[in-house]
Amino acid sequence: MTTHDDQESRPGLESETTTSPLQQPAFRWFYVGTTVSLMGSAMAPVALAFSILDFSERAIDLGWVLAARSTPLVVFLLIGGAVADRFSRSAVLKMSNLGAAITQGIVAFLLLSGTYNLALIMTLELLNGTLTAFTQPAMRGIVPQLVDKSHIRRANSLLGSTKHAITILGPTAAGVIVVTIGGGWAIAADAATFLVAAFCMSRLSLPQQMARKARTVLTDIREGWTEFRSITWVWAVVASLCATNCLRTGIWSVLGPTIAKQTIGAASWGIVLGARACGLLVMSMVMYRIVVKRLLGFGQLCLGLGSIPLIALGLNAHVYGLAVAAFLAGIGSGVFAPAWETSLQEHVPNKVLSRVASYDDLFSYVAVPIGMLAAGPVASAFGASRVAFMGGILFLAATLLPLLSPSVRRLRHG
Repeated sequence: MTTHDDQESRPGLESETTTSPLQQPAFRWFYVGTTVSLMGSAMAPVALAFSILDFSERAIDLGWVLAARSTPLVVFLLIGGAVADRFSRSAVLKMSNLGAAITQGIVAFLLLSGTYNLALIMTLELLNGTLTAFTQPAMRGIVPQLVDKSHIRRANSLLGSTKHAITILGPTAAGVIVVTIGGGWAIAADAATFLVAAFCMSRLSLPQQMARKARTVLTDIREGWTEFRSITWVWAVVASLCATNCLRTGIWSVLGPTIAKQTIGAASWGIVLGARACGLLVMSMVMYRIVVKRLLGFGQLCLGLGSIPLIALGLNAHVYGLAVAAFLAGIGSGVFAPAWETSLQEHVPNKVLSRVASYDDLFSYVAVPIGMLAAGPVASAFGASRVAFMGGILFLAATLLPLLSPSVRRLRHG
């Protein structure tokens, strides 16, 4: 016999009368600005890589530039979260996008004018990465201020599906621009997208989050940590994500190509990666329509599908088997991403939301280099296939462990 609670826990289609978050002008401006900015950001790494290599054939130069861009993102994330909770998030996004437009514009000018200066480009990318550290926490905290609570899940699903589509299209567009008119113009396009985003964010008018008191940013960061560790379902899921990010990046990003080169080949590996991206995009769009009352628990359960391609790698599966496994993993991530964002935005007080989200980002980002650095030595000691297989088992365990907590299983959506 099915209970009423069981019925509520099952996914189902929403009423056709439910309105779209895009009908709310504030969210519409935010969505347009975010979409344009994401497109430029997706193009930038490809354009920057080939532009640097055009001027300097040394891979070490490219490594320094990319490191300069990514390092401050981790270093300044917690400060970015405190600032986003202290001031108007729309103002933070306007200023950070405007600053990014200036830094990328100067980089584009240097590349287009043939004035290659590694130190100057590194400095500009360092500033760009710092600005991103302020942008991300503000973006994660602003959605509940732009839409009604009943629209939060749909808003996150819409943003997620757009982001995943751009992740596929952006690098392709950058490659076309690099080949046809040069990487410098792709960086210039990136700068222009930040300008458009800054204009869109200026159309929002949101109040500052906290009264300005005689308190330091460090105090705000500590307060964010206190809030983060006091919510069991938050730190339990973040701990799970830290472990799964470490396993996925180390095995999928480092060992995956190594195993694929010896089994299915580079071209087939590209097909596998495309299958995962397709699963992610498809499920992100589906999540716009379905309602699950226990949304976080459902998302955490689906995230466990990410273990399947790791296990398949360890078993040296054929390209078709790997592609299906990767597609399923994409579906799992496509469910989890909006489920996680929506749960945070519905249940964490908005006044500390950006700080809590910054701790989430910090632990997630720190796990990535650990996984990448550990994958090679561990594979040398135990064998790449064996590490991939056992990593898949550990991935599944890490996703299921938070479900032992009632606070994760029973957290209600809506």
